[in-house]
Amino acid sequence: MEKVYVIGHKKPDTDSVCAAITCAYLMNHINQNYNYIPRVLGEINNETKFVLEKFNVEEPKYLNDVKTRIRDVTYHKGFRVNEKETIRECYDKMLLEQSSGAPIVDDKRHLVGLVTLKEIAKELIEGNKDHLMTSYDNLLKTLNAEEVLRFDEEIDGDILVASYRSTTFLANIDLKKDDILIVGDRHSIIEYAVNTGLRLLILVGNAVIKDEHLEIAKKNRVNIIRTSYGSFDTAGKINQSAYVSKIIGTYNPITLDEYEYLDTFDELKEKLNYTNYPILNKRNECLGLLRITDLSTKKRTKVILVDHNEESQSVIGLEEAEIVEVIDHHRLGNMSTDIPINFRNMAVGSTCTIIYGLYKQNNILIPREIAGLILSAILSDTLLLKSPTTTVIDIESVNELANYLNVDYESYGLEMFKAGSTIKGKTINEIIYQDFKIFKSGDKNIGIGQIFMPSFDEVGEQLDKYVKELNKIAENNQYAVVALFVTDIINNGSYILYNVKSEHIMADAFDVRNMSEGHFLPEMLSRKKQFIPAILSVLE
Repeated sequence: MEKVYVIGHKKPDTDSVCAAITCAYLMNHINQNYNYIPRVLGEINNETKFVLEKFNVEEPKYLNDVKTRIRDVTYHKGFRVNEKETIRECYDKMLLEQSSGAPIVDDKRHLVGLVTLKEIAKELIEGNKDHLMTSYDNLLKTLNAEEVLRFDEEIDGDILVASYRSTTFLANIDLKKDDILIVGDRHSIIEYAVNTGLRLLILVGNAVIKDEHLEIAKKNRVNIIRTSYGSFDTAGKINQSAYVSKIIGTYNPITLDEYEYLDTFDELKEKLNYTNYPILNKRNECLGLLRITDLSTKKRTKVILVDHNEESQSVIGLEEAEIVEVIDHHRLGNMSTDIPINFRNMAVGSTCTIIYGLYKQNNILIPREIAGLILSAILSDTLLLKSPTTTVIDIESVNELANYLNVDYESYGLEMFKAGSTIKGKTINEIIYQDFKIFKSGDKNIGIGQIFMPSFDEVGEQLDKYVKELNKIAENNQYAVVALFVTDIINNGSYILYNVKSEHIMADAFDVRNMSEGHFLPEMLSRKKQFIPAILSVLE
């Protein structure tokens, strides 16, 4: 079943993580043709960890990227030829795969070489037709023969055809122990051959061997097979029974790892100009063959975006993926898709508010743990319904979910925020980037971080260090503005820290005459609806 990854933004907060989990659960009940899997794009914060532990939900695994890899190309999976198979079998498989090359492997599927149609043709036309190295079974398959006597599994010897008159053959041909003789019902030659004890006797035209000659052959351990083909056809086909390893070239073919990025290979193939590339896994096993023509049939990773719709906030390689749906409550970004998709964007306080509505719309029963995640996400993104982004729909959703779970949402929300407010053990850089988003205004970039604290004291004690780090971030990344908002839910406002060069922008944005680091902005809680619009209005 094909996978669809459900992902939030690069700086996972409670709403984005819970939205990914609850959306994946919902979609798996609505559409069972796909396997919807929640993933995160970064380390989850303490608040989200508290929520997942509270409702006993497993933390989603990390998704590094959705770039197209070799494994996503519709290459010839499972196409490989064992080195002990015949040249004919190799050729037939190449025809079936419509390929000009075939990877040759040993019994452990480890690559030993690559054979092309050109090399097969050269071997059958110009190769040594006097010697054969193969197996007894290969001869049976190639010559459509039956087993008469078998003593050796492997046949290695020089090929002779009894094409002379019997008297001439007996007088002039000196048979050896390792010879392979092709002969019809010429009993004098057969008698001579079995007495010699040669390696293999091939009876053509369904020739019959006398009982007394058969007994001698048994005594001398002569391998015998019988075919309906005549001498001419047998002599023409026998070399096709040779081990295909006989014609493996001396060069080492260029191989590809199944997890290698396709864009990396695109650069390589222009330089190499080869047609066939064996595909290997991490255990060095050959998985199949990629032809240059296969590159037109690649399968893109399917994703659903929740809580964001801008490429800069999303997973690496999003431009190579197939976006099948977006569920968000932010402003529209610069993202585009090749085909129409479901795009749900509502002016509500939380993405999970939208997802909760989809559960009700589709009459999907909500398990307690899913309800708990949705409630937590709405409380987190609306700051206990105090944020200016809060809508009537958010309030109704919280009341319904709290009643269903039989919890006091205010008490639970404060417990959740307290669990997530600790910054102990983190560097200042880690605190700034804990929930950090990048926005654009024309040719200017701005970076805004936000943390929630029960008090400003812990940050205020190191105010100079925070400002120094913000200045460094702004300079290194060429941000016009980089700021950290420390939101105090109890006092219903936020303290603002910013890079020094942006002080005049901040003063104009928030209408503060004497702006200073750590200034308290009453009733300013929302990055999306208050901080960003105010700053963008000045920059634009």
